[in-house]
Amino acid sequence: MLWTRSARFKAIVLLVIALGACGQVSEHCGTKGNPDVPIGGDFQLTNHLGQLATNDSYANRYRIVYFGFTFCPDICPTELQSISAALDMMGEQATEFQPLFITIDPDRDDVAAMATYLEHFHPSFIGLTGTPAAIEQTAHAYKLYFAKASSFEDPNDYTMDHSSFIYIMDCEGRYIRHLSQGASPKEIARILSELN
Repeated sequence: MLWTRSARFKAIVLLVIALGACGQVSEHCGTKGNPDVPIGGDFQLTNHLGQLATNDSYANRYRIVYFGFTFCPDICPTELQSISAALDMMGEQATEFQPLFITIDPDRDDVAAMATYLEHFHPSFIGLTGTPAAIEQTAHAYKLYFAKASSFEDPNDYTMDHSSFIYIMDCEGRYIRHLSQGASPKEIARILSELN
């Protein structure tokens, strides 16, 4: 199911962001991540509404983190649609989760590009972008591989190679587990529902 931007969805997204920043969305994360697993951590990026976003911006909510880029032809949109469908299946329980889409292509994926791209996915998705250095630091914290693959004919015509994982993090941003590419919406929904 494709989502389109509307005043209602904008209001929902803004409310979710505001409540998440205040730590008032969910205070009952049952599963705690393992602090000894060095995946995840602090970041300082900009969300698709142009606001500063850090790890603490989503306190008291589980995070579903996916790295990709808006020019991705198939894998990224497929994974984001799977996450969106899983959240739809979960109903009210979906409010306990904050899905985050972090670009690995900040040169093309500015705030406006991220906002437009996310119109096609679940309205609770937050897009995060930033400087190349900030993106590299965040990807490194998640042990994510990515690299630019330029065309021989035109160096400005490029794609991005990257590992494709859905990271599930606890309410403090600590690693719980990850799902490999191709997890079905039903599987994602089942795994998320079992966290509490």
